[in-house]
Amino acid sequence: MRVISFELLNNLTVQAEVAPRRRRNLNLHPGDDCRCHRLLNAIEPDSYIRPHRHLDDEKDEAFILLRGRLGIVLFAADGQVTETVLLAPDTGNLGVDIPHGVYHSAVSLASGTVFFEAKAGPYLPLSQAEQAPWAPEDAAPQAAWYLNQLRQLF
Repeated sequence: MRVISFELLNNLTVQAEVAPRRRRNLNLHPGDDCRCHRLLNAIEPDSYIRPHRHLDDEKDEAFILLRGRLGIVLFAADGQVTETVLLAPDTGNLGVDIPHGVYHSAVSLASGTVFFEAKAGPYLPLSQAEQAPWAPEDAAPQAAWYLNQLRQLF
C-alpha cells in the first residue's frame, strides 16, 4: 500500500520547483502499459500544459485537487474557450471529469499545487490530431504569453 501524505506532496512539490518544466508527476500505477493510470501531478504556476485532447474513447480524464489552486480550461476545436472552472477549497470545486475528445488544459494558480489524475492506459504520446494546432508548443517563445492569457481567465 502506498500512503499519500503531506510529506509525499511536499517532496513532489520540491521536485517540481527545480524541474525544467516546473512540474513533476508520480505514477502510482506500475508501468506505462497498465490499463488504469493513476498519478499525482505537482505543478507550479509557471508550468505550461499545452492544450490537448485524448481521442481514444476510453481516455476520459479525471483530476482531483489535493492542494493549491488549479484552473481548468476547455476549448472548442478552433481554440475558443468554452468553459472554465477553478478547483480550490474555497470554491467548493475539487475535481473534474473531462470527456475524451475535448481539448483541455490545466493551469496552476498557486505554488505547491498538486492534483490526482486518473485515466485509461496504456500511455501513448499524443498524436498530431490530439495536439491543439492553435496553441504554442511547450518550448515555443509564445508559450509564456499564452500561459499568461490562460491564467487571466481566473
